[in-house]
Order: sequence, then structure tokens, then C-alpha cells
Amino acid sequence: MNTDELEWALMKAERRVLEIQAKLHRWATDDPSRRFDDLFNLVCDPAFLLIAWSRVRSNRGARSAGVDGLTATGVEVRYGLEEFLGVLRADLKTGAFRPMPVRERMIPKAGGKLRRLGIPTVRDRVVQAALKLVLEPIFEADFKPCSYGFRPNRRAQDAIAEIHHYGTSLYHWVLEADITACFDEIDHTALLGRVRDRVGDKRVLGLVKAFLKAGILSEGQMVRRTDTGTPQGGILSPLLANIALSVLDEFFAEQWQAAGSNSTARTRHRRRGGATYRLVRYADDFVVMVAGTKAHAEAIRQKVTKVLSPMGLRLSEEKTSVVHLDEGFTFLGFRIQRQQQKGSGKRYVYTWPSDKALTSVKHKVKAIAKQTTNVSLGTLLRRINQVLRGWTAYFQHGVSSRTFHYLSHYVWWLVGRWLRKKHRRASRKQLRRRYQVDRWLWADPTENVRLYLAASREVTRYRFRGERIPTPWAEQAARQLG
Repeated sequence: MNTDELEWALMKAERRVLEIQAKLHRWATDDPSRRFDDLFNLVCDPAFLLIAWSRVRSNRGARSAGVDGLTATGVEVRYGLEEFLGVLRADLKTGAFRPMPVRERMIPKAGGKLRRLGIPTVRDRVVQAALKLVLEPIFEADFKPCSYGFRPNRRAQDAIAEIHHYGTSLYHWVLEADITACFDEIDHTALLGRVRDRVGDKRVLGLVKAFLKAGILSEGQMVRRTDTGTPQGGILSPLLANIALSVLDEFFAEQWQAAGSNSTARTRHRRRGGATYRLVRYADDFVVMVAGTKAHAEAIRQKVTKVLSPMGLRLSEEKTSVVHLDEGFTFLGFRIQRQQQKGSGKRYVYTWPSDKALTSVKHKVKAIAKQTTNVSLGTLLRRINQVLRGWTAYFQHGVSSRTFHYLSHYVWWLVGRWLRKKHRRASRKQLRRRYQVDRWLWADPTENVRLYLAASREVTRYRFRGERIPTPWAEQAARQLG
């Protein structure tokens, strides 16, 4: 299959997959109790497998090999795309497909700890991606608006905007929670029970269970059983984690309804000594905003523990705490705190990059500069610019101007020291003449590359979208009706 044929096939497959997903999402939304029985044929559908391959191939992890040692490129070279997908489809249809153990890789975390990452084979990744294409539109119909992680059209900034929105109201106490080893401890029986509420196709349920039980090949080349958890690194894992953690979303939705059907009823509830709660969750990271007292926040902590227990999950005693908004807390890299506005007596909720996030980006940039001086300035600037553009884009919706200016100053001096190390015999004046434009900005004229200044990123407010975030399948349905 040449490039033009592949592009045309992908275009047709994308259209077919999106149309079927829109139907699945509509049916699931219209009937919350409906169980879907004939889904396995969609997983095996050539269009779904082709789109699944496209997602796997374009993912950054395509360069990582599973236990079979094959990357996505290696699969293309050894088998060819048509043969690979044809054999995979045949194995699925005949029941010969069996997931292989994931390859364990330990990733360093802050504080010297390690996070376990599981890398499936490319073959398993394609089947997981096809499963996700089929299951996600169904479960998205059930997911609550309070969760934002690994969901279409949702991002971390939406979670921060919701916290800001409720923090400016009456929600001043915060339960800052952390789930211990969430992806490693999810109970398989409880998780499959929740999947079974919507999926009646035994072959699809069997595939999901097979991936959960596939095992882990450790770095010491020992295969371990996976009796609990869904290894991080798999394409299907974030969706399964969201299905498991939706018990928390549903609990707080019930609490919200119990407090009153409208704002007047909820105000009356609070005046009688009750409290109202708003959950904001991003994957396994979440906070609970409390309009009430510290005692209410402590009490809801105990209830959260009971809600998570049937899923095999528990809160970390060390990292879970109750704080007041005036004390502030850190969530998704942002420092969130209510402070008095300068020049007035009014108090507002502010969000800005946390010290930990700033230290992290400084270390990344410094590590790039430390790698070698045997590259051109243009190469160095391109690597640094990529990091700075991504980091500032993430934090541009906070009170980040001062942090961006500091980061610009830090990186400017870092590049200057790198140049003096590279050109030890050159004077500062010579370096400025050769590598500076506009009198002071570092640049490589031969490669037409300039240092990206973090301070040049415009800081804008991110609007709280609430429940108005559409799914891609709702948008597709609207276009079809139009």
C-alpha cells in the first residue's frame, strides 16, 4: 500500500469510525441502562484496526518496543501494514489472539521514588486502541463533568478553571487527596463488574480481562502475575482507570442532588448546618471543594475512603490533607491560593506555576545545555525552545507573567554560559557580535533560529466551561442533523 492509497484508506476509515462512534454514543446517552452485545465485530472491523494502527504509529511511544522487541517501524519493515493487520484480524476472529506480558520500565519520580510503566507489544497496542475506539463513546455517555483526565476535548486547564470558579464562591475548604498506587491496585473483579454494566459482549469482556491478566515482564526478566491494577503505559489503561474512579464521580453527584435540586435549596441546606461539595478530578488526582466547615471536609474524607474501598483503592495518609483556600495547595502543577489583592481589601483566588513546576522546567533546560557543546547553537536553541513553548503554553492561563520573566532571564544566562564554554577563546564581545540579534537576544543566524523567550507568551484567562464541553461524537451527530 503506497502513501496515497494509505491516506485515502485512512480518510475513509476515519469517517466510518466516527459515524459508528456517534451512533454508539447517542444510543448510550438515550438509554443509560442499555447493554451493548455486538461490539466484538467492531473491534475486528478493518476500519477500526486501521485507525487504531494510525493512533499507535503516530504516538510518541511507537519507538518503544514490547517484550517481542518490535517497534512500530519494525512491524512495517518485517511484515508490511496490510499483512500485519490481516493476520491480527484473523487471530481476533478465530480466538487465537492472546496478549503478551507488558515490558516493565521504572521511571524516576520526584523525591527519588520510581513509577512503574508497562510497555505492551505493538500488536497488543493496536487491539487496545481498537477496544478504546469502541468502548470510549459508550462510557463517555456515563462519565460526569467533574472528571477531566484522559477524556476527549478536556484538559487540565478545565480542572483548574473549575477550582477557581468554585473557590471564588463559598467553597473555601479543600480536601487535597492522593490515591496510593491507583493504577497498580484497582480490583479486577470490581472493574470488570462496572464494564459489564454497559458491555454484554462476552468476547469483548474476555479481551479486557485478558489484558488485565497479561502479566508483567520485569527488568530482571521475571514474569509476574497481575492480579490487580491496570499497568500505566497501555492505551486502554486510562479509560479503565476512569471507569473504576467514576464511582467517586457518581458519589459526589448523588451528594449534590441530595443537597437540593436548585441553588435556593442548596443555600437552605447550608444554612441548616449542612455542606455542599464539588469534586474536581484529573485521572487519579483529585480535590474536593467544600462549602462548609473544616469538620465537613474531614467527614467527607472518611466517606471518600469508604467509596474507594470496593474498588481496591485507598487514600494516602501522608499526602491527603484538608487545607483552607487561604493556605493554598498545589494541583496539576498550579499553585492555587486566595490572597488579598494589592491596593485593595478584596480577596481573590489566584493560580500560578508552582515552585516544583518551575524547578522541573529549569532542570530540563539545564540538562539539555549540559549534554554537550559539540552541537551548533541552533540545535541547542531548537531543543530548549521546544521545552519552553510547551511549558509556557500549559501555564499561560495563570498569573504567570512574573514566572515567565524570571524563566526568560534564567535561560538567557544559561545559553550565555553554554556559549562561553563552547568558545573558550572568544571574548564576550565577540560572542555578542556573532550570536546576538536586536542587541541582546541569542540567535544562530546561519540556521535562522532565535531563543524563545518565555516572557513573550501572552498570559490570558481561561474561561470555565462547566458542563458545556461537547464530545467529538455529539459534534458529529450535530453536523449530521444539520
